[in-house]
Amino acid sequence: MAEEQADRSSRYYVEPPAGSQDKHGEVEEDREVGQDMVDFDRIEKVYKKLDRRILPAFWVLYFLCSAIRSNVGLAQTMNSSSGHDLGSVLNINSKQISTGLALFYVCYVIFDFPSNLIMSRLSPHVWMSRIVVGVGIIGTCMTAMKAEWSFYLLRLLLGVVIAGMWPGMSYYLTLFYPPSRTGKRIGNYFTAAQVSAAVVGLVSAGFQKMDGIYGYVGFQWMFLVYGVITIAVGISLLWWLPDRPLAPGEAPNRSGWRKWIPVSKPALTGEDARIHYEDLTRVYHHKPWTARDLWQVLIDWRVWPLTIMYFGVVGVGIGVQLYATVIIEAINPSLSGVDLSLITAPIWIMDLIAILLITPLSDRYNQHRALFFSLAVLLQITGLLVTTFAPPQPQPWARYGGLLLVGFGLGPTVPLTMAWTNELFQPRHGEVGVAAASALVSGLGNLGSILTTYALYSGWPADAAAKHPYRKSNLVMIGILAASIVAAGVMVLALKMEKRWKGKEDANVGASEEFEAEVVVDGAARRETKHRGLSRFWRKN
Repeated sequence: MAEEQADRSSRYYVEPPAGSQDKHGEVEEDREVGQDMVDFDRIEKVYKKLDRRILPAFWVLYFLCSAIRSNVGLAQTMNSSSGHDLGSVLNINSKQISTGLALFYVCYVIFDFPSNLIMSRLSPHVWMSRIVVGVGIIGTCMTAMKAEWSFYLLRLLLGVVIAGMWPGMSYYLTLFYPPSRTGKRIGNYFTAAQVSAAVVGLVSAGFQKMDGIYGYVGFQWMFLVYGVITIAVGISLLWWLPDRPLAPGEAPNRSGWRKWIPVSKPALTGEDARIHYEDLTRVYHHKPWTARDLWQVLIDWRVWPLTIMYFGVVGVGIGVQLYATVIIEAINPSLSGVDLSLITAPIWIMDLIAILLITPLSDRYNQHRALFFSLAVLLQITGLLVTTFAPPQPQPWARYGGLLLVGFGLGPTVPLTMAWTNELFQPRHGEVGVAAASALVSGLGNLGSILTTYALYSGWPADAAAKHPYRKSNLVMIGILAASIVAAGVMVLALKMEKRWKGKEDANVGASEEFEAEVVVDGAARRETKHRGLSRFWRKN
């Protein structure tokens, strides 16, 4: 046990609690606050420089990859009046389309975890570039789909190549930011998915006007254009995205295979690099992980409530993203394919607004992430109830209003779950904790996507043909959302019980050496707490 504690404590820099060197704590803490007030603005400027370098690239790559992943949903109704929709061109029915949609998530679940672990071993920016280029290639190939087997194969391959992208982005952020700073930034680039869903729906109306040009139908033009652009962006990431942060003056490793890879410009230089490195090493110190480190993450109970939370919200998010046009068509069968594409956009605009409003608040009051999450999920449940049970008369658009409410509730839930995962696993397990836990939460949580794409809506023929189409599918989604709220509540209670149990254990042994060796204090987060929340308004200047 002593050797294990020594090994853990040597892995990371642990900053002593504020005021610990002063017997009474007050003098030292006041001195620290004064110094922090001087440094805080400079540190904020450094992180804003990082934001300008990393977040736009993440936004663009996530926009394009989300578009290619979800375009199949739009292709189901594009140019349907002329027989050029996905089902007619490939001669497949709605159940077969649902099977193809689900196959993507099967591979995504299987390969998410190993992809993220490989990324943590290799160069993160190279692995991210590989993912984006692979998605672009598969997206371009989807232009040539002619039959059921090619649709199934390409959806499988898309799941393989894109696996690890979303948890990999979350892991990448923790290389450059303390966990307490990641929620807002995850939300910032997650808006790309919402803008993608809205813009792709709008742009698909234009692609439908290109139907028949050079022998390609509308959805084929859509896959071709997005695929080629994504390949170009993926290659450019080799020069744009920075690799791991290095100590000032330390040269990047160019041995072996790395000498063949383009050198990306450092994220920061000069005094900015020094300030950032010193701030970051309060909570981060890179060390190659071992199988023992990985095992400690796998047996950490916190993975499972987070996975259930993710299962519900991502399942509903993907279900609405892929079947929004189908649900709206059931509400108003008179709408054309162009109308359906255009009318889905406001759902994702609501989603975008919620992300921009709520994720910054969740970072400022990060001890209440579960509350923010649960309130957002309750909005989704309310929206689904309205969509399901609102009378068609005298307000025929009330059900569509329910979908707008679902979109608003969906916005912050996935970023909140991933940010909470970072906060819980980085201090306790370090870099491998974020890499493994985010991949497990994302990968296993996407079993919810398999449920909503394969077993619900078009994948449930009896429900699609019912007197009230998709009522049972909507109720299933309400059920998994309720499970997400329960999981968030269980997590909060379990964390409080663990903290109380640890406190009693420490009191019994007269010291807290084991706990301190096990948990690394997020010194940057503690400093930021002094400058966030209501307390900053009455703190002495």
